Amino acid sequence: MNILLLGYGKMGKTIEQIALDRGHQIAGRIDADNHADLANLEPDAVDVVIEFSSPESAVDNLSYCLKRGWPVVCGTTGWLSHRTEIEALCRDNKGAFFYASNYSIGVNLFFRLNKILAQFMRNYPSYHVSMTEIHHTEKKDAPSGTAITLAEGVLEQLPHKHRWVVNEPDKEPAIVGTDDIEIKSLREGTVPGTHIVRYESDVDRIDIKHVAHSRQGFALGAVVAAEWLVGREGVFGMDDLLGMLPGAPAH
Repeated sequence: MNILLLGYGKMGKTIEQIALDRGHQIAGRIDADNHADLANLEPDAVDVVIEFSSPESAVDNLSYCLKRGWPVVCGTTGWLSHRTEIEALCRDNKGAFFYASNYSIGVNLFFRLNKILAQFMRNYPSYHVSMTEIHHTEKKDAPSGTAITLAEGVLEQLPHKHRWVVNEPDKEPAIVGTDDIEIKSLREGTVPGTHIVRYESDVDRIDIKHVAHSRQGFALGAVVAAEWLVGREGVFGMDDLLGMLPGAPAH
């Protein structure tokens, strides 16, 4: 299939190589330097779009593609205040939109483990839950989309927690209340992504942790999602995809 890459940074280049290795073609490579070229692409030249751009560009990119009738796989984070309108636009145009904060199969298994652990901890309020996420210094948004998904998973299970609060080393410390989940966002070197969920009491501590070794897992998941999305209509996420992969456990 013909894949349009919207965003051609390190992730876009990794996605490109995996897509080519899987027998696909690249219909275009669009980033901030050649964004005007997007309007020159014929509608039938693109089978699916994979969008990994920036929080500032994502909403316009997604709107343009959905209005053109192109299925879109989006991995950009930091724009989700507009998610409702993008999903409505998808439905209005009878399009196909796939969003995930993280396309790694391992991370999505980690999301499920996180919810299960939070459910177990519901009856043990003496344990205080917090999170740490570590990414490379080029990452623009904080906390990461993955950390937000983890926090939302905990909030679904723990009725005594009401919101998440982010703290970054170089900014004014946020006030963390007893009903808050603190997310510490660190930016170090070239770290692809590390996420830790911690439950701590006066007597012990429970950690679950996911460490990405490279961008390969994220990029492969995005390409698999694009393959899966073509020919479908609606709004989808990783739970839809994982539920149809071989070996997927029953819910």
